[in-house]
Amino acid sequence: MTLLLLLQQRFFPALPRSFLYADCNSNLYRSHFFQAIHTQSNNGVVDSFDRLLQHCISSIDERFDLVRPVKQIQTQIVLTSSFSAFLSARLISAYAKLSLLNDARKVFDKCPSDCFSSSLFWNSMLRAYVSASSYEDALGLYSQMRRLNVHPDGFGFPLIIKSCAMRGDIRLCKIVHCHAIQMGLSNNLHVSNELVGMYGEFGQTEAALKVFDLMPLRSRVSWNVMISCFSKNYDCDGAYGMLCRMENEGWELNSVTWTSLISSFARCGHYDKTWELYVLMREKGVDATAESIAVVISACAGTPIRGEIVHSHVITGGFEKYIFVSNALISMYGRNGAVEKAEYMFSVLESKSLVSWNALISAYAQSGLCDEAFSAFQRLKNSIVKPNVVSWTALINAFAASGQHKYTTLELFRCMQFDQVLANVVTVASVLSVCAYLSALCFGREIHARTVRLLMDKEMLVTNGLINMYMKCGSFRTGHSLFEGMNFRDIISWNVMITGYGMHGLGDEALKIFYRMVDDGVKPDEVTFVAVLSACSHSGLVVEGREIFDRMIREFGIEARVEHYACMVDLFGRAGLVEEAGRVLKSMHMEPNAPVWGALLNSCEMHKDTDSAEVTAARIFDLDTQATGSYMLLSNLYAASGRWDESAKVRVSARMRGLRKIAGQSWIEVKKKVHSFSAGKAFDLDTEELHGVLEDLKMQMVMDSSVSQGRLAEEGKDV
Repeated sequence: MTLLLLLQQRFFPALPRSFLYADCNSNLYRSHFFQAIHTQSNNGVVDSFDRLLQHCISSIDERFDLVRPVKQIQTQIVLTSSFSAFLSARLISAYAKLSLLNDARKVFDKCPSDCFSSSLFWNSMLRAYVSASSYEDALGLYSQMRRLNVHPDGFGFPLIIKSCAMRGDIRLCKIVHCHAIQMGLSNNLHVSNELVGMYGEFGQTEAALKVFDLMPLRSRVSWNVMISCFSKNYDCDGAYGMLCRMENEGWELNSVTWTSLISSFARCGHYDKTWELYVLMREKGVDATAESIAVVISACAGTPIRGEIVHSHVITGGFEKYIFVSNALISMYGRNGAVEKAEYMFSVLESKSLVSWNALISAYAQSGLCDEAFSAFQRLKNSIVKPNVVSWTALINAFAASGQHKYTTLELFRCMQFDQVLANVVTVASVLSVCAYLSALCFGREIHARTVRLLMDKEMLVTNGLINMYMKCGSFRTGHSLFEGMNFRDIISWNVMITGYGMHGLGDEALKIFYRMVDDGVKPDEVTFVAVLSACSHSGLVVEGREIFDRMIREFGIEARVEHYACMVDLFGRAGLVEEAGRVLKSMHMEPNAPVWGALLNSCEMHKDTDSAEVTAARIFDLDTQATGSYMLLSNLYAASGRWDESAKVRVSARMRGLRKIAGQSWIEVKKKVHSFSAGKAFDLDTEELHGVLEDLKMQMVMDSSVSQGRLAEEGKDV
């Protein structure tokens, strides 16, 4: 009330202070009000109320409680019979700024009928709905306009177009576009700009470009919207072409234009080009915006020097006050492995948002610091803000990427469920990859059921994760069924099928998928050929493997990488063609690494070729002094040949180098808990119960053997 009195004294001096407290039946109201009304014309009263409402609207962001003053102003407008389309629009705008949509709608519904012929009146209600993201209500209001034969103007129609775009119904958007043409608004600058943006939201850049080309008049906003359309749809070439066209037509590029263009290349992953454009923008004297700086920072992952340079620009440009810029710096340093700098950037933040916490957890996760990531997560849980799905996903990814904490990943996922945080597709994909690694089929099936309930089982990332999990767990029928049920398959879908069959020795099935993939017009990539060559190697398909290797180079134009050569060496070595494997090594256009020599050493061990094994092992030890497996292979080969002294020397050499063979593990899932077993390690199952089961199995085997021998003896056969 105090604020309203101050405003009244400034903008409505003809009314005394007690007027705002009076009602229409009081003597005070009658005496003072009519005195004021006589001293001003009707237009003067309207202007005074307008200035009063405008000042209220402008003061809303100053944290004053203006709900009561605005309602009191509305009361005085009613009492003075000053209602008009103009003042009604002002009242609706005031209530919309106060997030009181119901009150705004009440003003709209109770206005006199003559207000409904005013475009300003309708536009105020449309803008109120769009500002509050109530797009369905905005479209409902548009339907009411059409029923009353009221035509939107060039300011109202863009609001209707935006509502259609945000609703995500392209059919409705095209209908509204037709309405704009029928009403003669297709050449209106604001309407055309919104139509271009609308088609860009749906990925229809050709339609957006057609609307843009037909515009008789364009503003800088028109060009920026068109460039933004290309940027949103990952068409960086189209965005760059539009920028060149804009320059050729004499337009000066501003910071918004450059930001859209830089964002386009960053979205497409062309980080070098993103940097070049940023440097060019600065050379042309265009001031960077906080948004463009944040985009460039995100493109500096993997290039620490560039990140440091942009950070200096952040400091000199005063962009540190923008929290999203600081968050981008934390993420950038995390991706570059500079965890200390990420921690410092986080520590100097005055107010830490949830995004800031998530960036820090992700920084730890990307550096493999699981304990630090978990500690930061616990601090987040104890703070004012609480973890969301991104926080949980970052933590789960940290443990999923670790080779020693796979089981913890599953426990964290259960904790996430207990906290009633709904997983997203990235979370589910990470947990499914761990299920595939651990062969935790039961847990994977639970997640599959959950994805069905959450209607995310048709998401490409989730479906590929499910296929990978089922195939690696040996549930081929379910994995193949999911694969066949996909409406669209990307390269990963094919690769996981080939890998799944190949790792279980089903090379023929893997080849069938590969040939079907080629017949369907899907071009294999480097990973595909690693998977199919590995499948041939594990199944002894030498002829097929050699043919596919040749096709990879000749037909598909893929240059052989060290992984492909390792598969070929393994293929020939397993088949006993050690000399052929040696020829593959000599034909490599790069220096063989330890895994390639390791494949040859494994072949020598399989076929007891001690002489070749010694030469191969020497090459491995020169390349990789930490090759524990190679020491063990050579030692076992000496032992199998009866050369115990040499075997002992190799093991002693490995121990002297501080090498220790990691014991192999096996595991089993019992009552939704994974139990691992390794030699010399105690396990937590009930030992007495376990030995009891083993004794029962042993007795059953002895009894079955006795029965079989008795039957064979009766038939007179030598056992």
